[in-house]
Amino acid sequence: QMCEKFTVCQNSMEMLLYNKLNLPKVTEEDGDFLTFLSLQDKCLRKISSGLFTFQTYLKYIQETFTSENQNVESLSYTTEHLARTIRQMVINPEEVIIPDAATQESLHTKLKSTKAWTGKITIQLILRDFTSFMEKTVRAVRYLKNNRSFSV
Repeated sequence: QMCEKFTVCQNSMEMLLYNKLNLPKVTEEDGDFLTFLSLQDKCLRKISSGLFTFQTYLKYIQETFTSENQNVESLSYTTEHLARTIRQMVINPEEVIIPDAATQESLHTKLKSTKAWTGKITIQLILRDFTSFMEKTVRAVRYLKNNRSFSV
């Protein structure tokens, strides 16, 4: 939709901006693949922390991509709910990193300072990485659910 509406596509040069965003990621080293069983708590901490971090990015999208405000608001709410739910599954929930207000405000200010064109690309990059993050989250939680005795 972003590509069609704003002509912001995967192969544009502006995609180089991606390197400057510090979006959360779940990687193999975080234990979400073959080594998941031994590193499941680490993986759940990383997922929950990442979901909490994405809240600031989703707030930026909600304010910038106003035609989809209601959808993004719903996405933000469910993301926060999922982050809290996964945090409760962690052995020591206080180890989950939740960005403090100052960190969130600093990131939000930085995102808002981008120019219009760069902002559109930033939105696409955030949504792309959020989608990837959620795909890995679903895989990890599904694996955990199938290999442990608890309900998600």
